[in-house]
Amino acid sequence: MTVYADLLRYRELFANLFRRDFQAKYKGSLLGILWSLLNPLVLLVVYLVVFGLIFPNKTIAHYPLYLLAGLACWIFFSVSLQSGSRSMVDSAELIRKVRFPRQLVAFSMVATQAVTFGLMLVILIVLSLAFVPEARSTVWLAVPLAVLFAAVVAGLSLFVACVNVLFRDVEHVLTAALLPWFFLTPILWSASSLPEKAKHHRTLVEILRWGNPIAPPIAAVRDALWSGHVPRPAELVYLVVAAGAALALGAFAFTRMDDRIAVEL
Repeated sequence: MTVYADLLRYRELFANLFRRDFQAKYKGSLLGILWSLLNPLVLLVVYLVVFGLIFPNKTIAHYPLYLLAGLACWIFFSVSLQSGSRSMVDSAELIRKVRFPRQLVAFSMVATQAVTFGLMLVILIVLSLAFVPEARSTVWLAVPLAVLFAAVVAGLSLFVACVNVLFRDVEHVLTAALLPWFFLTPILWSASSLPEKAKHHRTLVEILRWGNPIAPPIAAVRDALWSGHVPRPAELVYLVVAAGAALALGAFAFTRMDDRIAVEL
């Protein structure tokens, strides 16, 4: 697809946009790039203390790692979508003045968040190697699975960036939707750990598990780090299909709206 081939064709421009966004994010701060890791780490520690120590889920083995792996994926996903939704609006002046592949603006925001995600993934791999010996044979699968997950995030971010140019309510709807979306995604819980009362609603559980477009992708990445087993074939297939579908959706939205973006901004 030309939409994504432009990442290579205009890689120097993309690198400049990435540096602009990354430097602007930490401009004037004493810790600089360390903030990219410090903020999510603080959030991870808070959730770990509350749900891993004070209210632990004793039905899930290695629950702290289970929780941290899910949160790392969720933070990357949610922050990328929020920042991506505003990427073109915030770069309106540049887009109006210069003709260039505008999808690079959204991708640069995802790349900025991917730095943090990559650092958290390294930490999770180290923790997995240290505390889950049975996962040492599968932990390296988390890297290619995380790349596929990043493709899902990139495609969805491009989609919301384009739609938000036409309908500015999108960013606000997205912000409101992310909180319930978080609790409906198996990050704090798992389908196997639900109480018997919840298991009676099997159809609802299956909808939450497979109808949520990021639940199986997060499960696939997390399983490689946490369970010591290769992710289930259904989750792997779902992740691959979700990556392709998200990229296609983002490309479709951008192709349809490209000529209108500068006008609407």
